[in-house]
Amino acid sequence: MKEDSFEEQIKQLEIIAGELEKGDLSLDESVAKFEEGMKLSKQCTKMLEEAEKRINILITDGNDVKEEKFDINQ
Repeated sequence: MKEDSFEEQIKQLEIIAGELEKGDLSLDESVAKFEEGMKLSKQCTKMLEEAEKRINILITDGNDVKEEKFDINQ
């Protein structure tokens, strides 16, 4: 099964949050939606952590290669 993109998962989280905020769901439905939202949230967090790990810049300094964390303020 193909994993949804980060953006698709965020959209799903927004839909779930909207449904929960309406208050129209039964307790069982609310709990199920909350569980689904928590699962999506964990998946999004994992995706962000993996992206952060990839956002490293390789800097060549002569013969040495150093890996540095990406700093948006540079």
